[in-house]
Amino acid sequence: MNRLILVILSLVCAFAPIAEAAASPIRLKDLGRFQGWRDNPLVGYGIVTGLSGTGDSPRNEVTRQALKNTLGRLGINVTADQVQSRNVAVVMVTATLPPSANVGDRIDIAITSIGDARSLAGGTLLMTPLMGPDQQSYALAQGALVIGGYRFEAEQNLRQKNYPTAGILPGGGTVERAVEANLQSDPRGITFVLRDPDITTAETIASGINQNFGYGIASVKSADAVYISTSEMAGPLNSFLARIENVAVTPDRISRIVINERSGTVVAGGSVKISDVVIAQGDIKVSVAIDNSASQSNIYGGYVRDARGLIVTNTRLDVEEDKNAVLRFPGTSVADLVQGLSRAEVPTRTMIAILQAMKAAGALHADIIVQ
Repeated sequence: MNRLILVILSLVCAFAPIAEAAASPIRLKDLGRFQGWRDNPLVGYGIVTGLSGTGDSPRNEVTRQALKNTLGRLGINVTADQVQSRNVAVVMVTATLPPSANVGDRIDIAITSIGDARSLAGGTLLMTPLMGPDQQSYALAQGALVIGGYRFEAEQNLRQKNYPTAGILPGGGTVERAVEANLQSDPRGITFVLRDPDITTAETIASGINQNFGYGIASVKSADAVYISTSEMAGPLNSFLARIENVAVTPDRISRIVINERSGTVVAGGSVKISDVVIAQGDIKVSVAIDNSASQSNIYGGYVRDARGLIVTNTRLDVEEDKNAVLRFPGTSVADLVQGLSRAEVPTRTMIAILQAMKAAGALHADIIVQ
């Protein structure tokens, strides 16, 4: 513990004089979007064929009914009871339609099994229409699946990597109905929506637009919306929007600390500060050792039937306490503190506990997000 404290203190003192770098201006294009510019989710229901006995079992009635319907549309009339193949599987097909798409554009497709199939490796998705929230078909998906895993089973031996019941079709979807984003639902203006709502950043954006296009063009509606008037717009709307989204401003940063406990990653902005705080870590180590020894009875002059050996238990209790476990940190940035803890090889769980304790004590001026 003494070595850990010395390492932390030396690193905190070494990094304290470092000045914070000035923030660089960022384009509005990277801070948010225009209202009406949004992706559109698509979903469909399809069949994957060509599986090597790893598809849905014959007891899956949904698979049998879907295959019967598909064969019926191709002119083959069979009953659901006649479908007993394990080379097919029913799947859900999902995709994301861009805000603006033309007929014939290609989009990526995601496939997930909804039956009891063991693996979709080697399968091919039959033509599947993809519908939007309005129940209209916007794209068609078909093609060979790309599976990032496998599953092999023989004689109760199993080998599996990742999840073979999900896959993708890169460019496996074709747009069949064109879509276009409606950016100007209000004929008098448009609205810019911030990705991270912040009233200070919204005021900065409005000021930046007014400086480039004239005072009164932009006004703040809320912490996540800036209204931009188009009544005095010169030229086409697309040209006007292109000039606006390239306006660069310096957004206000929110003090946050993001900790990923699984990977041991700690991300903190350089502006996150800590006040003077005293940390007491009473490191008490208790170790208990139990030794069992057998003592065999010695008989002199003959044999004794009821004589037995004796088991002796010896218990040893050791207590070690670090008397130098009180530590005072001067006011500095949390980045220096975390870097010092990382170099001292402090476990992530201990680091989280220290940061949360400092937050509860009012010495850490940031929000902690644990993933």
